[in-house]
Amino acid sequence: AFMVFLYHVQVFAPVPGPLFSVLRMGYLGVTFFFVLSGFVLTWSWSPLVRRSTFYVRRFARIFPSHAAAWLLAVPVFYAILPIAAPDFVKPVDPWILLLSFVLLQGWSTVPLILFAGNPAAWTLPVEFSCSAFHPFAQRLLAMFAVRRTLIAAALVVAIAWAYRGSAWLFAGTWWADLPAPIQHTPEFLLGMCLAWAFRSGWRPRVPVWLGLTLLAVVVVSIAIVPAALSGSLAAELTIRFGNEAFSLACAVLIVAIVASGLAGRRSIFGDRIQVRLGEWSFAFYLVHATVIYGAMWIWPALQPSWNNILPATVLFVIGLGLAAILFQGVERPLERRIRRWKDRRDARSLERSVAEA
Repeated sequence: AFMVFLYHVQVFAPVPGPLFSVLRMGYLGVTFFFVLSGFVLTWSWSPLVRRSTFYVRRFARIFPSHAAAWLLAVPVFYAILPIAAPDFVKPVDPWILLLSFVLLQGWSTVPLILFAGNPAAWTLPVEFSCSAFHPFAQRLLAMFAVRRTLIAAALVVAIAWAYRGSAWLFAGTWWADLPAPIQHTPEFLLGMCLAWAFRSGWRPRVPVWLGLTLLAVVVVSIAIVPAALSGSLAAELTIRFGNEAFSLACAVLIVAIVASGLAGRRSIFGDRIQVRLGEWSFAFYLVHATVIYGAMWIWPALQPSWNNILPATVLFVIGLGLAAILFQGVERPLERRIRRWKDRRDARSLERSVAEA
């Protein structure tokens, strides 16, 4: 989420020089999110949890925060009142806004629809789509041992790279620009395969420093190579396959951190503050763009300068504070309430089944 914040804040308070190019790669944070999401859902999967219960829990986890963040975003990104507005503000279209509220906007490739409502929420239709097929994919994955699971992971990676290559070679065809939920499915599946490999007994020896270094190298390469080697094959390959390379780097880093944790080694990622920030991260992701673009209602975009680190930091603190409020006031209580409601229904259903038996 912080990576995506660094990406968006460059619109308002950019830094100068090559660092600007690197921070503009922050959008890749959503790729990390998809890989990690697939990993976490499979890591916590239990065959004892009903499919309907899984779906209700995913709804409870995502939708309440989305709805609250959507209400905050619409007045910032849409011209509700007849007043002078910044150039990023869009005219109100009730049908497009409705699509964004019910999280169907992600199935469109038209930017006006894809980034409708709360622009950051375009990733949530991907989450809902992947959550929808997770129980079915998990049932198949549960039949695999470590070797077959790792083969499945390699196959998923190969499919992702093959699709990106074919979309490059056959640009302009209907399948060269598929909707986001389809394009990002391999990242989610990769995370699922890695988690199941661990649950099946896989214990690789991958140092955390290697994962972090690989992630940094990929990000810097995607940022610098296209400009430094403009027009070359290396630049073109970096542009076309950057996301796929980054997803692999994410996979290596996740594997390294999990393997380290299972081996009993302590990590800064398990620190109490890190865990709290992790709890707030989803809410922060949902509100950060609203905070940044809300500031642009008051001040015009700044010129590139190192002094912009100060306003960017202020916006980060405001966004983090708003995320903490959203988490404590909406996300956590409503998720718990919805989960308790479904658990009670499941308990009553089980009682009836026992009585009938």
